[in-house]
Amino acid sequence: MEARVSSGVLTKTQSPFLSPLRGRKLQSLRNMSTLPNTIHNHQFSNASLYLRSTFSSRTHGFKQAIKDDSREFELSSLTALSPLDGRYWGKVKDLAPYMSEYGLIYFRVLVEIKWLLMLSQIPEVIEVPSFSAEAQSYLLGLIDGFSMDDALEVKKIERVTNHDVKAVEYFLKQKCQSQPEIAKVLEFFHFACTSEDINNLAHALMLKEAMTKVMFPTMDKLVEAICKLAKANASVSMLSRTHGQPASPTTLGKEMAIFAVRLSRERQEISQVEMMGKFAGAVGNYNAHIVAYPTVIWPQIAEQFVTSLGLKFNPYVTQIETHDYMAKLYYAIIRFNNILIDFDRDIWGYISLGYFKQITKAGEIGSSTMPHKVNPIDFENSEGNLGKANEDLTYLSMKLPISRWQRDLTDSTVLRNMGGGLGHSLLAYKSALQGIGKLQVNEARLSEDLNQAWEVMRRYGVPEPYEKLKELTRGRAVTKESIREFIEGLELPEEAKTHLLKLTPHSYVGAAVELAKTVDSAVNVINGSEVLETCR
Repeated sequence: MEARVSSGVLTKTQSPFLSPLRGRKLQSLRNMSTLPNTIHNHQFSNASLYLRSTFSSRTHGFKQAIKDDSREFELSSLTALSPLDGRYWGKVKDLAPYMSEYGLIYFRVLVEIKWLLMLSQIPEVIEVPSFSAEAQSYLLGLIDGFSMDDALEVKKIERVTNHDVKAVEYFLKQKCQSQPEIAKVLEFFHFACTSEDINNLAHALMLKEAMTKVMFPTMDKLVEAICKLAKANASVSMLSRTHGQPASPTTLGKEMAIFAVRLSRERQEISQVEMMGKFAGAVGNYNAHIVAYPTVIWPQIAEQFVTSLGLKFNPYVTQIETHDYMAKLYYAIIRFNNILIDFDRDIWGYISLGYFKQITKAGEIGSSTMPHKVNPIDFENSEGNLGKANEDLTYLSMKLPISRWQRDLTDSTVLRNMGGGLGHSLLAYKSALQGIGKLQVNEARLSEDLNQAWEVMRRYGVPEPYEKLKELTRGRAVTKESIREFIEGLELPEEAKTHLLKLTPHSYVGAAVELAKTVDSAVNVINGSEVLETCR
């Protein structure tokens, strides 16, 4: 079965990886388990010698087991260095067609082929005449039919060339030797291109497809789930807490609506980031282009080519695209993630207070030693992965816009790690969604807290109302009876007293109910003409 970006179908045994440590870098790391224990090369005190001896004897069995095992530590879910490619693969594999090395190779192939087709449309480039429909179909077929076997063939060529982009060029030349028209212009696949011309467009397309096909749909599901939680509990009164202490009541739905609107706002900001690309040659000046064909307006051709791929053209560059848009994108995702961390922690707290119960699943274990526990593991998993994602994305945002003079190579290895930040984010979103699906509101517990937190409002010009209420409430338990006695002792019109006596913590929620019920309108206003079908 082939692996295609268009379908996202991957073979089980040849899946691409989100971490370069599992794919590109593994050969350098796979023998780490056989490295000698460096502790034997040092002399310490008698105590440390004893510890060393004890440690050595205890680990001898493990080392011997590895030595005696004829099986090599090949790639599998058990040997993956990143949990994204191991334990969590099933939840993040949708990113693999785009953010893996397979995805990078695929988009390099796409860019090289599209560039040759562009050259065939420039009259001044007489060496590359217009292709027939048959030749065009052949070239486009190489993109549409690109398979895992094709990607592996590119990697095989790279083992000889020791250059990943050149390997793509050689792969295409091999593929097109049998097509008469294309065979005549094979050397123009990479005409006037530096490797970074190909790479920067491939990286931009990887991000564009990953965000459009995977990240945005999952973000939208998350906003939708929180919207539904908000509207379903719009009228469920809840005791607020400021500084961890009881405060004026709200509703559970309104507090959920806040997160739906905040996340929706950041999701919209992320969608406004334009993926950018350059195609200006070795140092951004079209030097080789102009020498070869001086009458062609190459900046115009480059802009036309980049925009034809659905990207924004960046005309002012060195050898590399400046990566500023990447930093903007990653920082926007970090803001979305930070809001979700806030949500995860709040839900964790509400579960701790008993405001939510969690629906259990037969056979699942909450604690290895305390069988009664149902831990909020989904929200804890989400929070942990959001932190890891933000760490990765922060580094990318800070490093990528910096490159010495017209370019250094430090960005090359860093860019191979783009999948990690998105992968941990995706895993976190799915964990939060899973957790939301298990929540069950415990209205009895919510009501219990409210009944122990009676409050009043001030009005009608009562002298020193704050001081009077402070004297009644500060450091004391306020009950229904004490608050009733307090109200009856105020010098107020009877109508006002009657109104106040009818108030309860359950009804003293202001506009919270309406705010929760209209959350879908707020989300849709944020998203403007591109209305998310979230809370319908």
